[in-house]
Amino acid sequence: MGLPHYDLHCHSTASDGALSPIELLELAKNNNIEVLALTDHDTVAGVKVLQAENPAEIKIITGAELTCLWNGRVIHIVGLGVNLESDDLKSYLANLSDLRIERSKKIAQQLISMGLPDVFEQAKQFAGQGSIGRPHFARALREQGAVANEQQAFKKYLGIGKKGDVKMAWPELSETVGVIKAAGGIAVLAHPTKYKMTFTKLRLVIADFVGCGGEAIEVSYPGVTPDHHYHLLRIAKENNLLLSAGSDFHAPSQGWTDLGKYPPIKFEGQHVLERLLN
Repeated sequence: MGLPHYDLHCHSTASDGALSPIELLELAKNNNIEVLALTDHDTVAGVKVLQAENPAEIKIITGAELTCLWNGRVIHIVGLGVNLESDDLKSYLANLSDLRIERSKKIAQQLISMGLPDVFEQAKQFAGQGSIGRPHFARALREQGAVANEQQAFKKYLGIGKKGDVKMAWPELSETVGVIKAAGGIAVLAHPTKYKMTFTKLRLVIADFVGCGGEAIEVSYPGVTPDHHYHLLRIAKENNLLLSAGSDFHAPSQGWTDLGKYPPIKFEGQHVLERLLN
């Protein structure tokens, strides 16, 4: 498609990534990435740092990965090309920040009820200026010696269905897509096959996503199978959705992915970059 080397989905320490925005930028340079969208969870703090850095070698696309609900199930929508000064977006993210703090306090209480130390302040410290989440609690538990590693923290206390997996009143899909559009951005359904849905149910998600203004879908990311890639391309074509791709990079220690690394897109559909770079 003649596109530059890009990554439109990755994370920094502004949410649950291991690298600071500047460290992530250096990795992007080392990996010869020409276009980078930093899409931290429910915050734009990281991409603001990159904008201020204003790198000549790499085009920075503003973005965030926003958590929302569809029929009670959590899904993620990446907003690309959003106006960071949008009042709608600022208000939306401020509300999410308050919800995350409220949820994190409940997580801390749940851990205490299981005989574990109170790690709220330490988890908050690990989150820094970013949004606090379960990975920060896992790190804090490891630092306290309550678990051998962060994987064990999720397996025993924080993973899906565990006592420390506190549910949150996330916004509905329509609200999330609406705020991305109000901020002048493009709403992208993130990693569709990671929600453990059948393709029949996934098509229902996509129908509602398109119905409320969603315009793009990730069709390539680490872990997507060739068969799933084919199905996603077909769904994109049926719904006139733009194509997107990204590594969903979080940490160098996660050897199954790297910044800018994902399966090549096999279909000559319209790519979201064709809109973002115009």
